[in-house]
Amino acid sequence: MSSAQQTGTSAQIFASIRASVLLPLIEQIDRKSGKADVLLALHGLLRSQLDDPYAMIPMNRYVAIFEDAASIVGDPTIGALLGTLFKPSDIGPIGVLFSISSTIRTGFERLAKYVNTVQSGTNSGVFQEDGNLVWSYRLDDPRLWPRRQDSEFTLAASCQLVRACFARGWRPVEVHFEHRAPRDPTTLQRIFRAPLKFGESANRIVVSAEDARRVYRQEQPDLAAVLERHIADLSGKLLQSDSTVDHVRSLIGIYLGHKPITLVGLSQELSLSPRTLQRRLSEQGTSLRDLMRQYRQSILALQRQNGAVRMKELAQVLGYADETVLWRARKHWERMPQAANNAAADP
Repeated sequence: MSSAQQTGTSAQIFASIRASVLLPLIEQIDRKSGKADVLLALHGLLRSQLDDPYAMIPMNRYVAIFEDAASIVGDPTIGALLGTLFKPSDIGPIGVLFSISSTIRTGFERLAKYVNTVQSGTNSGVFQEDGNLVWSYRLDDPRLWPRRQDSEFTLAASCQLVRACFARGWRPVEVHFEHRAPRDPTTLQRIFRAPLKFGESANRIVVSAEDARRVYRQEQPDLAAVLERHIADLSGKLLQSDSTVDHVRSLIGIYLGHKPITLVGLSQELSLSPRTLQRRLSEQGTSLRDLMRQYRQSILALQRQNGAVRMKELAQVLGYADETVLWRARKHWERMPQAANNAAADP
């Protein structure tokens, strides 16, 4: 039913993002309230840091600044609105590489592959589902919450990239968000021009098979090669993780609720045998079952923390057959700490 195409992830000592990404937000706050410098100071940043195209700032500060900005300007859709102003040059060579791609599929595959040149601590991937192309995006750290503004900005900016580089009137098949539905989704509906789904396991854009494979231009191989070499050099400067656990967590985040997650399937993604993947996870003190449980628990905690949620919908998001299976899983999780305590107490 679905097949993987490209995945990208970057794990660092701490998740970070290029400081220059904040420039459009700061300019907007300047125009509306004049409190941009105060906002930056509250989060330990100076405006001068944003002028360096290669300077990095902690992801938690970026997310918090974006959320605070929505409160300062009194507009909960500021992230999505800023995304509509996005230009390929705003993310440097990766944006230019997207703009010269022959197809939308190729553009998103490159975006997923090289996302770590712009920010780390991020899951991004491309896969097929029912013939359509699905691009998935999610910040790794569940503690970075709320993060509505980052999610809506990123998806709106990605749609804007497609419209600017391929077809101005393009519309996604669907757009998915991990946060709960806002009280008034009118602005988001106007921006995305597609059905919106909320409370999902990741943020996703679904592209029709026809749109994804349509050839819009002939690529310039020499230019693409130069850009990819430059992007690879930038990527190499980031401290990346070779941890099998990190890679598996990344794939779980991309596929959960949309594609069966099995040891065989993941081993193919990572170019390993199932036995080797199982052994490496064991050496790092875990298993695929444990990682799946931990990821589902983090999603469940976030969804329940942020308002009422229908168990049937949540079961689907978490990749369970129905709410009964989810209920049984939750009961099992609740028994686990007690079982561990009993085992520790045994002589």
